[in-house]
Amino acid sequence: MSVPIRVSHLFRSLDASLIELLKSLNADEWQAQTVAKLWKVKDVAAHLLDGNIRTLSIQRDVFFGEQPGDIQSYQDLVTWLNQLNADWVKSSKRISPKVMILLHEATSHQTCTYFESVDLNTKAIFSVAWAGEAESQNWFHIAREYTEKWLHQQQIRDAVNKPGILNQKYFSPFLETVMRALPFTFKDIDAAVNTAIQVDVAHEIVDSWFLVKRETGWELLKEKPALVMAHVQLEGHAAWKLFSKSWRAEDIRAFVKMEGDQFLGEQVLTLVSFMA
Repeated sequence: MSVPIRVSHLFRSLDASLIELLKSLNADEWQAQTVAKLWKVKDVAAHLLDGNIRTLSIQRDVFFGEQPGDIQSYQDLVTWLNQLNADWVKSSKRISPKVMILLHEATSHQTCTYFESVDLNTKAIFSVAWAGEAESQNWFHIAREYTEKWLHQQQIRDAVNKPGILNQKYFSPFLETVMRALPFTFKDIDAAVNTAIQVDVAHEIVDSWFLVKRETGWELLKEKPALVMAHVQLEGHAAWKLFSKSWRAEDIRAFVKMEGDQFLGEQVLTLVSFMA
């Protein structure tokens, strides 16, 4: 599937909903445990702030203050990014919730303005590695940035039981982006040409995708093919935890239905659309 995903217009309202959420939290909620096992709500808010600062510094200002060193593999890159994240979160322990909100307000407008200014049809500064791309267009890179912002805000909302973005406006673009990892997830899975798998995620609506085997590999489609060999139906409130690797396949059994080829269906549950 090569149809670009357009999300630049969503950042401003998504960020506004985050700041409103943070302002609503009491002291206990700031320390609530999230589905990201190492992080409390305040840690996730700090990570989101880091995202704004990195976007402005690296992407807008082209300032690389810290070099990754010798990266020989995907896992090397993941390890380095995880260490960067951990270092920032640890340093942010000394930031009060009020100052955290102030810093979000100070960086949000400029970050959203930058995302809105990017030419979506040019080469991105970073590729979307979890989709198997060595080089990506900006529309995919910006959509990936959107999934990061959506995911971490949802982690906070989930931890404090304050819903608001698990809906068609915000969740469907998240799903549309993460599903682009399906062909890469299936790259080593052999099947007859035209074998098709249907994946549904139910939330406010039901979003559907179809993965079809071609001579050259797997292709993601939105149009239903004539014959579907496997059908996987996921509940939205659990799907985002699976795709971000907070949950594993065994954690989601109560929230998934499978029909048809069990092997192909199980492969869908291995999809991870974040650097993990």
